[in-house]
Amino acid sequence: MDLLQMKYFLTVARLEHMTKAAEVLNISQPSLSIMIARLEERVGVPLFDRHGRKIRLNQFGKVYAEHVEQIFHVLEQGESIVRDMAGLSKGSITLAVSITGVIPDLLGKFLRLYPDVQFRQVFEPTPVVKKMLENGEIDIGITSGVIDSPDLEWQQLITEEIYVVVPEKHHLVGQESVPLKILKNEHFLSVRQGFWLRNFMDEHCLQAGFSPKVIFEVDEPDAIVSLIRQGIGVCFVPAMSWKMRSHLIPNKIRITDPECQITRGIAWSRKHYLSQAAQRFREFTIDYFKELQRFPFT
Repeated sequence: MDLLQMKYFLTVARLEHMTKAAEVLNISQPSLSIMIARLEERVGVPLFDRHGRKIRLNQFGKVYAEHVEQIFHVLEQGESIVRDMAGLSKGSITLAVSITGVIPDLLGKFLRLYPDVQFRQVFEPTPVVKKMLENGEIDIGITSGVIDSPDLEWQQLITEEIYVVVPEKHHLVGQESVPLKILKNEHFLSVRQGFWLRNFMDEHCLQAGFSPKVIFEVDEPDAIVSLIRQGIGVCFVPAMSWKMRSHLIPNKIRITDPECQITRGIAWSRKHYLSQAAQRFREFTIDYFKELQRFPFT
């Protein structure tokens, strides 16, 4: 098995152009062509269809490329495991979240205990987090809603109530709870389509018999706080997020019909290696949310 030969093969397969691949690999095109020809001779079948200067993976090449990629992935995992065992790296964690609220507090408390760990965190909708985990792009995902995949483990962290928050001079201020249908004529503020809170709002409003009148969409949930304070509209807010901002948006109302709750969870891959740092963070996160449940969010 010649790893260099397989690396060159994957580059040609990705670019589907011998000259461009040679430039990327910093070797001459004739040398690259010879190496690919030797690989095909060893495998026993042609891996590419050639039409003049054009080169495309054939059915044999596509299957072979999939297995070669798996080989390199296993090798990379092996290197990560050995470095982790030897303590050659102080630990790094790639994290994707579909919630915001408590994440800064969670990360801050973890880093105070493990200051040498490095994080790379992105904010993505739950379906994207699922795909990133399946592809091995991240170590841990913290999501809204259940993730169901044969390649992933998912553990419930907490079930959280969703409130509607209204401006200071709104006619519903002082109400402890209302049925959702009462809000059918309100102007809603929301995150954009694709994020769990927007999907949650749309689905529950439809259950209540109306489609929400969204007048403002944002990518960052915190931007909505300012708009509420200006009296622009109402919005759905998870209990934990409201608790952290209750001094800014105090007027929350419980929704009684339909019931508005969301389940949070943590997910990781069954197939990809999880470093010691990531394992520590997983257990820390589970304990963190257990502690949160000891205190009411109201």
